[in-house]
Amino acid sequence: MQIVNSTPKDIETIFKFYDAAVAYQKTKFDKHWQPFERTLIEKEIEENRQWKILIDGKPACIFAVAYQDPEIWGENNNPPAIYLHRIVTWPDFRGRNFVKIIADWARDFCKQHQKLFIRMDTWGDNQSLIDYYVSCGFTFKGITKPMDSDQLPAHYNAITLSLFEIEV
Repeated sequence: MQIVNSTPKDIETIFKFYDAAVAYQKTKFDKHWQPFERTLIEKEIEENRQWKILIDGKPACIFAVAYQDPEIWGENNNPPAIYLHRIVTWPDFRGRNFVKIIADWARDFCKQHQKLFIRMDTWGDNQSLIDYYVSCGFTFKGITKPMDSDQLPAHYNAITLSLFEIEV
């Protein structure tokens, strides 16, 4: 298993992952992601913030990181942190606890880059995901409503979010 940066050659695969995630979300919950802008993914790749987990050379999971998330974390955005976004496991690889693996990777990443926290969010009323993230070592930090912003993907409009954090 390897965790490496995604490249421009991965863009079509990333969008296939997102399509598979939305299909799965629709079977599990009453909310799902809206389509993402290609420019968002291109920018993340260019900035080395889009990652993939390879198993035997095949992409098994993808995720993105950010170093600021003020629209979601508001006043609490200030301490140095990485924010995990859009963790998606390819259906053939579900059940391998990639969130725990990513959390372990993120601890090392934070130490190398002088970050104090690992943070993430999910829909405020998705109790099964809330429970899962807590089981992966995250502390539930409460519920928030993100600021209205054109910086956030469309599915963040008019929702509440559950916030999670690991102190490194």
